[in-house]
Formats: sequence, structure tokens, C-alpha cells
Amino acid sequence: MPPRPLAPPHPTGPPAAGGPGGRRRAPSRTAAAAACLVLGLGLLGGAAAGSWLGDDPDAPPSTADTYAHARSAWHSVPVADLFPRTLRGKGAGPGGADRVWTRIAVAPDSSCGGGFDPLLGKALAPVGCERLVRATYTDATSTSVTTVGVLITTSGPAGMRALHQRFVTEKLDERTDLMPRTYAAKGTAAAGFGDDQRASWRIRVLTDAPAVVYAVSGFADGRKVTDPQSAGEATQRGATSAPAQSGLGNDARGIADAIETGFRHALSTSTETTS
Repeated sequence: MPPRPLAPPHPTGPPAAGGPGGRRRAPSRTAAAAACLVLGLGLLGGAAAGSWLGDDPDAPPSTADTYAHARSAWHSVPVADLFPRTLRGKGAGPGGADRVWTRIAVAPDSSCGGGFDPLLGKALAPVGCERLVRATYTDATSTSVTTVGVLITTSGPAGMRALHQRFVTEKLDERTDLMPRTYAAKGTAAAGFGDDQRASWRIRVLTDAPAVVYAVSGFADGRKVTDPQSAGEATQRGATSAPAQSGLGNDARGIADAIETGFRHALSTSTETTS
């Protein structure tokens, strides 16, 4: 049966703002009110910066100003911070086993052309593409390879919330015709990691940052995979597919989660430095 065609998302607009009426106050009351206002703004600013440290997909989105900062701040984040040379996933493997992944290649930052299957590109189009950064990792035994990417979007909070809700409601992250593409770096264990080798994947649309984080995994020996399965399905208890039994679903989920956490932390540090 052919995949159900994608329907356009329906983003919602931000709530309307309002303001209190004015009334002349005595100087002492005015000074007190001003002090409270400064304190309130300080608390709000701290909450906005702290939101980068959270790992809650349903956390309230940041302000438009914070979105704009995040959209430019990633340029100054060192590669080793965004894509660490070594990732350690405590309990991230099948049966709660620990996993270690080593970075073997970093792609030059680029536009989104060629980064996604056509239908996934269409699904992500409403939030736009500022830049796409990617890296590829291998596991400790060099038997699996995983490409992880961060799409920096041009969207605001409302657009990211709408896309996140659409992915959740329509389960777009489980469709095999909506898989991210690999970064097959020559001269590495991922040299033969192409479209046909994709076994499992994970896509996360963030709502507190203008970004989409994803990972796609496969076998390092270049074997073709005929039954790819999303990381969400491949990591369920009792799953018996090849991606599940080989731990490729765990690789996609673990690496995507680790890079997402590092991305949030890097932006938080940048926000605190410039505030």
C-alpha cells in the first residue's frame, strides 16, 4: 500500500500580548515597582537561559529573541562540543548494556539539499533550513555506523511547536519513506553506508530551540537492509527485527539523544556568556 500523502501542517500563532493601564504613583511606590520589574526580568532571563539545559520535549518554547540567538550561536560552538570525539551511553544498549561510540567523520556544514529523502524534506520544509551539520560515529566493535545531524531551522516557536505536534500525531518519525540520509565518508568504516544500508533512525523536532536532531544507523560492512525499523519500534521490549536484535535501534536513539543533550548545553553556555 503506498504511503499516505503528507498534509500541510497547521501552525498556530503566538498568544496576543496585552498591557496594564497607567496611573500616577508616588515616587517611593514608583521606585519599588521599578525594582520589582528589574527583578522579574532577571528571573525571566534566567529561566530562558536555563531552558537549554532541560531535556523535556514538551518544555515551553523560548522567546523569539532566544530563538534568534540560538540560530546564530551554533557557529561559535567548537566541533568537539557539538560532536564529541567519544560518546558514552550508559545503559543505552540492548538489555541496558553500556555503549561507546567514536566519531569517525564530520561533514562540512551545508544546506539541507541531499540530507533527507524527498518526502522527509517536504515534511520539514515548513520550518525552513538555515544550515545542516552532520557527523558519523562507529561503535566500539566497528560493526555499526551512525550518522547524526542537527538541522538549524529558520522557524519561530509557533512553527516548531506545530511541526513537533504533527510528527507526534501522525507518527511521521516511524515511516520508512521519511528517513534521514547518511554521511558516508570515504576512507572510513562508513564508506559503504548509503541509502540501502539504513537500518534504524530517530528524528526529534525540538520546541525550545529552532532545531531538528536526527540519527540513522546501519551495518559497517555495507550490507543491504530490507526491513528498516524506527528506533522507537526497534527498542521496544520483545522486538525481533534485525535492527532490534543488532542494537542498531539503540545506536540511533542513544547517539541522537546524546547529541541533543550536548547541543542544548552548548547553547546554554553560549547564552550565559553573552547575556
